[in-house]
Amino acid sequence: MIAIQLADVDIGDLIRAAKKHGTGAVIVFDGVVRDDDITEMELEAYEDIAKQELQNIAKDATEQFRLLHVDIIHRIGRLAVGENILVIVVAAGHREEAYAGSRYIIEAIKAGVPIWKKELTKNGGRWVPGEHGHGRPKTS
Repeated sequence: MIAIQLADVDIGDLIRAAKKHGTGAVIVFDGVVRDDDITEMELEAYEDIAKQELQNIAKDATEQFRLLHVDIIHRIGRLAVGENILVIVVAAGHREEAYAGSRYIIEAIKAGVPIWKKELTKNGGRWVPGEHGHGRPKTS
């Protein structure tokens, strides 16, 4: 599953779905809203482009690391501290491929998917400097 969504993610369901014939390792990356003196985080995406980029990243990782299964779910909207932001589940025949594939996916997302985050504090908010090279969204 490749998705950009408001709803939270059932990681257990994703893990069960990833256990296909030949699977020897399932790696889960769960990025959460960290308590860096913020109250919430707001995430925005250029959804059509972002989803296509996530699909391309999943395809590249699958081919390069011989992955048997890939899920990438990136949430948008307003999230509280501790909530899931990004969930990546990969399955492969061996742990080396699964770890490498997961690492490749997260780094590729950070490098080029148009998703932005604003950290909200008691005193307002601040856009987090991005690694995406696409600038921040139109709204503030």
